[in-house]
Amino acid sequence: MRAVVERDDPSAKDVDDFMIRRFLRARDLDIEKASKLFLKYLSWRRSFVPNGVISASEVPNNLAQRKLFMQGLDKKGRPIIVVYGGRHNPSKGSLEEFKRFVVYTLDKICSRMPGGQEKFMGIGDLEGWGYKSSDVRGYLAALSILQDCYPERLGKLFLIHVPYVFMTAWKMVYPFIDPKTKKKIVFVENKKLRTTLLGDIDESQLPDVYGGRLPLVPIQDS
Repeated sequence: MRAVVERDDPSAKDVDDFMIRRFLRARDLDIEKASKLFLKYLSWRRSFVPNGVISASEVPNNLAQRKLFMQGLDKKGRPIIVVYGGRHNPSKGSLEEFKRFVVYTLDKICSRMPGGQEKFMGIGDLEGWGYKSSDVRGYLAALSILQDCYPERLGKLFLIHVPYVFMTAWKMVYPFIDPKTKKKIVFVENKKLRTTLLGDIDESQLPDVYGGRLPLVPIQDS
């Protein structure tokens, strides 16, 4: 695959073998499909992140909502992020800024991964989620970026404190989720929350808001 993508885009020479393998796994080792996805990613990265990194100054409205935190590692050594979906307000900031925020976040997560680790764990806390937080366009954009530009990065996602009203948005997004990604998403009952999280996260690494010992750290300060 490397020979194929380097022939069509010389910048592929700067990419390590781990990234090549992630794209291959994402397309079930189909070299043609993986190469097509990878070349599309390289082109997207050049146009969407021309400076090589998204700065905090490019996503002020999303950072001000204090909806995303990162700290600690799960039992497999994967960085943990906590997303408060109820704090998301699509009326504050554009869709383009939200896309930049997704990239800003994923790049931060990847930079925090220990050597040999390629995945992260997410906790999506939907307490307080309502129609003002609903953003199907944003969810689909984030899903596309995660699946097409950061394949094989998500290890597991716990969805907690899920209100019934959220299922309306979920049903709209679900058909666009890759089968492999679907298997990584776990809905957690409130009464089983702490025991479920402790199954994957040691108490010393679990956020204190869920009965652990680590305080939440805003993504921009992590």
